[in-house]
Amino acid sequence: MRVVVALGGNALLKRGQLLSAENQRANVKIAARAVFGLIEAGHEVIISHGNGPQVGLLALQNAAYKDGGSFPLDVLSAESIGMIGYLIEQELGNLLPDGKLTATLLTQIEVDPDDPAFGKPSKPIGPVYSEEEAFRLAADKGWVMGPDGGKFRRMVASPVPKRIFEIEVIRLLVSQDVTVICAGGGGIPVIRQPDGNFAGVEAVIDKDRASALLASETG
Repeated sequence: MRVVVALGGNALLKRGQLLSAENQRANVKIAARAVFGLIEAGHEVIISHGNGPQVGLLALQNAAYKDGGSFPLDVLSAESIGMIGYLIEQELGNLLPDGKLTATLLTQIEVDPDDPAFGKPSKPIGPVYSEEEAFRLAADKGWVMGPDGGKFRRMVASPVPKRIFEIEVIRLLVSQDVTVICAGGGGIPVIRQPDGNFAGVEAVIDKDRASALLASETG
């Protein structure tokens, strides 16, 4: 059977945990054991994952660097996807037999530039804050902050995923018995510009929606 495993936030970083490399690796190690069980049972496995806490942390670090400009969310998302993919590849590779291959693929996903989500940020990213901290960040950085449980987090646009650019590459890798880590963080959101070229946008695609599209497109 072909299976898409979508690793959520708690599989990578438990709520309230310190956003550290050590904590993320420890959680990924647990998730890798579960994924290994599926592979060991003979399933073809495609792995996707969230990146909300990670991309939010990168955005905070980015905002702290005043003199060199800032990187947009699509670039920060790509950075976080590479980091998480590396951890998953390494921990899963420690369990897999020699010769069983894995690969992380940065995945661009097209969204509609007119998606109403751009006017109503609703996807939480980054760490949790008290109400006082949230109001301060909203004033200082111009971020949209919203409630998440009993705390507050930064909210960004979450448009609907329309098309996976690298789908043929994913299919090819899976057909060659490679365990593929792709559509990480819901994929890197891109739009088609009026001149026909594509460009990244300030958004984070919902992991569950992207994973559902991935499952549909890979059978």
